[in-house]
Amino acid sequence: MIRRLLVANRGEIARRVFATCRAMGIETVAVYSDADADSPHVAEADYAVHLPGNTPAATYLRGDLLIQAARKCGADAVHPGYGFLSENAEFARAVIDAGLTWVGPSPKAIAVMGSKLEAKALLAEAGVPMLPTAVDPDEVDTFPVLVKASAGGGGRGMRIVRDRESLAEAVASARREASAAFGDGTVFCERYVERARHVEVQIMADTHGNVVPLGERECSIQRRHQKILEETPSPAVDGTLREKLCQAAIAAARAVGYVGAGTVEFLLAPTGEFFFLEMNTRLQVEHPVTECVIGVDMVRLQLVVAEGGPLPFQGPPPLRGHAIEVRLYAEDPAYAWMPSTGTLHRFDLPGVAHTFGPLPAPGLRLDSGVVDGSVVGVHYDPMLAKLVAWAPTRAEATRMLGGALARARIHGVTTNRDLLVRVLRHSAFLSGGTDTGFLDRHPEVFAPLLSSVDAVRLSCLAAALAGAARRAKTALLPGLPSGWRNVPSALQTVVYESPTGTIEVGYRLDRANDLAAWAVRRIDPEDIGLPGAGLDPAGAPDHPPAAILSATGERVVLDVGGVRLQFAVHEVDGVSFVDSAEGSVTLTELPRYPLPAAEQPEGSLIAPLPGAVGRVLVVPGQRVTAGDLLLTVEAMKLEHPVHAPTDGVISDLRVAAGSQVESGALLAVLSPH
Repeated sequence: MIRRLLVANRGEIARRVFATCRAMGIETVAVYSDADADSPHVAEADYAVHLPGNTPAATYLRGDLLIQAARKCGADAVHPGYGFLSENAEFARAVIDAGLTWVGPSPKAIAVMGSKLEAKALLAEAGVPMLPTAVDPDEVDTFPVLVKASAGGGGRGMRIVRDRESLAEAVASARREASAAFGDGTVFCERYVERARHVEVQIMADTHGNVVPLGERECSIQRRHQKILEETPSPAVDGTLREKLCQAAIAAARAVGYVGAGTVEFLLAPTGEFFFLEMNTRLQVEHPVTECVIGVDMVRLQLVVAEGGPLPFQGPPPLRGHAIEVRLYAEDPAYAWMPSTGTLHRFDLPGVAHTFGPLPAPGLRLDSGVVDGSVVGVHYDPMLAKLVAWAPTRAEATRMLGGALARARIHGVTTNRDLLVRVLRHSAFLSGGTDTGFLDRHPEVFAPLLSSVDAVRLSCLAAALAGAARRAKTALLPGLPSGWRNVPSALQTVVYESPTGTIEVGYRLDRANDLAAWAVRRIDPEDIGLPGAGLDPAGAPDHPPAAILSATGERVVLDVGGVRLQFAVHEVDGVSFVDSAEGSVTLTELPRYPLPAAEQPEGSLIAPLPGAVGRVLVVPGQRVTAGDLLLTVEAMKLEHPVHAPTDGVISDLRVAAGSQVESGALLAVLSPH
């Protein structure tokens, strides 16, 4: 029996495993890097061990340090979570050799399935259908192809190539990313199937010979070949196809003598054919949707199997209803999925009935690695949380999940929340028309939820009124209203940087604290004069009439043309986060009298986020063409390219390979000629 378990991972999955351990009476041990000292997973564990190291991202991959930590605190078992160590055969073997219980499949099974090339060869002999594959890029004669890393997963080291001219650079880039992520730069080319679905089968196997499929999951909504939305059952799979997929998954598991939780992934073509992609020898990120529809705690099953116990069932349990999961990432989909860093000032998702573990009844479940006040840094994957809806039908689950996301208050970092809501409410998704090219074919889902011009203006007005209410509480002279002046017709003014540009708000309250006059205008870049010079309500653009029903420092209620609208305003250091039924907007208040600051030269190329400069492919004086790759910045386990926006000459180069840069740092200057 396991008495004390160390989780060799961080964040959300560590918290998920700890929740099951608490329910089973198993003591828990967390490990943490310097960057994670204040992480929720550390606070929730019974014991916590610091992992020394100068590179936070690499610290969790030090198997020797993790085994030392287990010994130091008396742990007798190790759960790898779903990080890279969960698919590292050497680490599994080291845990077992140290006399600890390993919660996962055998090192042999991990090693075989850890190499996609080796797995393909083995499972082809077992009769599992395969796609044509070429190890040597020179052998590729049909396009498009998908370049894939042989080791690891998570979409890293993958590139779609549609012509021979692009193949060499795609292979080289994939090799670099795979080597950095997995320590193995081996890649291969696989036939790319257009409009295919990504469907996978969850299996669980014990040491008594039972291999049980737990249904399929649809994981076709992806960015950068990484899943962002998963559901079960798949809208494309009927009973006959499900049986074929499950039998192929069982054959794959038996071919390697598999034990524990695993996932066999398939590509489902529009013709109904399916092909083996890979087998993940771990608990998947998307396991919560399976837990919902089968009503079983899969982490508990992992622990029972690791202790040598049998599965509580010998055949597939019945599927109940429909479950959908979305992954909330700190990233901006509109800007090439650029990761976002900063302090998470507020993280509130309404209606959540349960966290970490199977839902007792239909509703919402949240598995999160962050809380209010968490710092999102550059060292780790930008996933913040997973929100899951479970309901009797797919339509009900979709509506429940989309509504909860739309009402969420996530302040401090840019997220993919709006994109997820638009996907869930898109007619193609609602009809079940999903495939791996969904986001490419539907660029309209990238638009922010707050798209109405009037909604942006009203949000700016609400932020200004909330600011006035806050100032009124700190009046220097009792009874003197905020912004009092001896020219009663003059408007109080405030200027915000908004998603639609710089916006100036002017407002005046009457003696009853009602909104007597207001005006909003967008400040064009060519406008001359200091912000906040005052507005003429009569000359402002048309906008709905508004009256204040109530206004506090955090909540403003307006009557807009006879419709009552509520705005929640959260202000932090001059930044106002405004949430309403119309959507969410972030507004940065600009100083009335800005201080002088050095201007960047024209043609400046700025670091998109903090990180390390990877490759530098240009030198000063070099002529480049629009679209040329100039350099890369590595952060959050990904390589972010910096391309030339126009034709020109590199007149200044400020960085070299290995340089550490902050967000907004000057990388290079591109002059017109």
